[in-house]
Amino acid sequence: MTSADAGPVPSKADLRAQALARRRETQVDADAFAAHLAQAGAALVEKFRPGVVSAYFSLRDEASTALLLERLAADGARTALPITGRRGTPLVFRLWRPGDPLVEGKMGIAEPAPEAPEVAPDLLFVPLAAFDRAGHRIGYGAGFYDRTLAGLRAVKPIVAVGVAYASQEAAKIPHEDHDEPLDFVLTEKELIACRPSPPASAA
Repeated sequence: MTSADAGPVPSKADLRAQALARRRETQVDADAFAAHLAQAGAALVEKFRPGVVSAYFSLRDEASTALLLERLAADGARTALPITGRRGTPLVFRLWRPGDPLVEGKMGIAEPAPEAPEVAPDLLFVPLAAFDRAGHRIGYGAGFYDRTLAGLRAVKPIVAVGVAYASQEAAKIPHEDHDEPLDFVLTEKELIACRPSPPASAA
């Protein structure tokens, strides 16, 4: 865990830059973390039994979700991937499982084909730049997941699981009313429960 320095609380931009630098320098077996994510993530899905599970396609040095998506598909879960739209809008999710067609979306991120059905996930595996143990998260600056989680929580119970290396933890993340907290954070070391446990069914 990162110790808080004396003096002013760092800004979100500073915390993001520091956490991403630590992630780049993390000496962790990425393949082992991907396998752990698949196992621990599948256990969460088994616990909460969501109707639809969303993940993300990993970029650069993000923890890989490929094995998780394969495991969930093998277990019969309905899985989805996000579609990134205009800045200031929530994400859209479309059903996708390994082997389904993909197209190149915004910023070169692979996305489900337009004909894939649109869905509203009940459990989301969420990428992040930095987190704290209260579930506060810093993303990459566009606010897509905050808007998405707020919209989903307005209509039904959901479970939001941040995925990160332990090195991305900060002592305290500054947050505002529009920042949406995570329910859990899953690292290569542990599953951190950040909020009172959601109901056993998030569907």
